Amino acid sequence: MSTVIRGKAYVVGDNIDTDQIIPAQYLALVPTIEEEYRKLGTYALCGLPVEEYPTRLTENEKVPCPYNIIIAGRNFGCGSSREHAPIALGAAGVEIVIAESFARIFFRNCIATGELYPADCPERLCEVFKTGDALEIDLDALTVKRAADGASHALNPLGEVKTVVAAGGLFAYARETGLVPERSAAS
Repeated sequence: MSTVIRGKAYVVGDNIDTDQIIPAQYLALVPTIEEEYRKLGTYALCGLPVEEYPTRLTENEKVPCPYNIIIAGRNFGCGSSREHAPIALGAAGVEIVIAESFARIFFRNCIATGELYPADCPERLCEVFKTGDALEIDLDALTVKRAADGASHALNPLGEVKTVVAAGGLFAYARETGLVPERSAAS
């Protein structure tokens, strides 16, 4: 099964921390409650400074947002270990974050929750792409292409991360592969 993601990019720089991804005051929202999950998405990346990021990921509390791809610099997702960070991005409609590097805990939380693909790249794509660029990401060919000019850039291999995220996260993957039994109707 081929994994191709097409959409618009939202570009950020280095050291985007979990407080910028989802500020602490929104952590009381419970992602397992559908209404609160959607609300969480409306606050994704609202902690970014407006002076540096006048274009917001979500506008007027509308989800899904117009950007399903985030392009970032180094150390994306640094800060606290809150799993709400990838969940908020996923609830906003983001399918993938491509970064020069990730904070380890954010990377693991992306995989555990299955909300979005964390893909790293050998290039500094946050200086190549602009917010609003139409992109095509092929996770099998490990490429990201800009629609306007066809410029192609390499991604690093995802390995088993792709399979686990595609399954819906660690627990879904474990059930799918028989590592843990399916839930019975009684549980």
